[in-house]
Amino acid sequence: MDISKITDQLYIAAHPKAENANAIRDMNVRLILNMIFIRPADVYRNPPFRMLTLRTFDSIFLPIPIGKLVRGVKAALPVIEGGESILVYCRAGRHRSVAMAAAVLIGQGNSADEAMQLISLKRSKADPYAWHIQRRIRKFEEVWRRDN
Repeated sequence: MDISKITDQLYIAAHPKAENANAIRDMNVRLILNMIFIRPADVYRNPPFRMLTLRTFDSIFLPIPIGKLVRGVKAALPVIEGGESILVYCRAGRHRSVAMAAAVLIGQGNSADEAMQLISLKRSKADPYAWHIQRRIRKFEEVWRRDN
């Protein structure tokens, strides 16, 4: 199971398999943010889980839309404030999910630098400093601070 605990209520993963559903449920995960085009296993589209699919590309030519990061954060914050957890995943749990998790941390009041440092510390395969990912994290911070 390729899942990393970033905070008590925020997890990053590679595309989760159906057989991991019980373990993910036991982590009190109630919202799953899917950052890829591949459909999740059916078990993740049923209660107690809620799935929000925010299809993005991991490409320097197609940056992650800031609007998708905002949408994910606005869905995640009430879940976290309610005492439940969220899981963010992409294909490898290295870039797109990391950008979204950093955005959630920024939405909770962290700086982009704090978010990237924490994620790097808690998930060794995460690469928030990849040029195309770091740019989106910093842009999200700018937009979020301006609008919220």
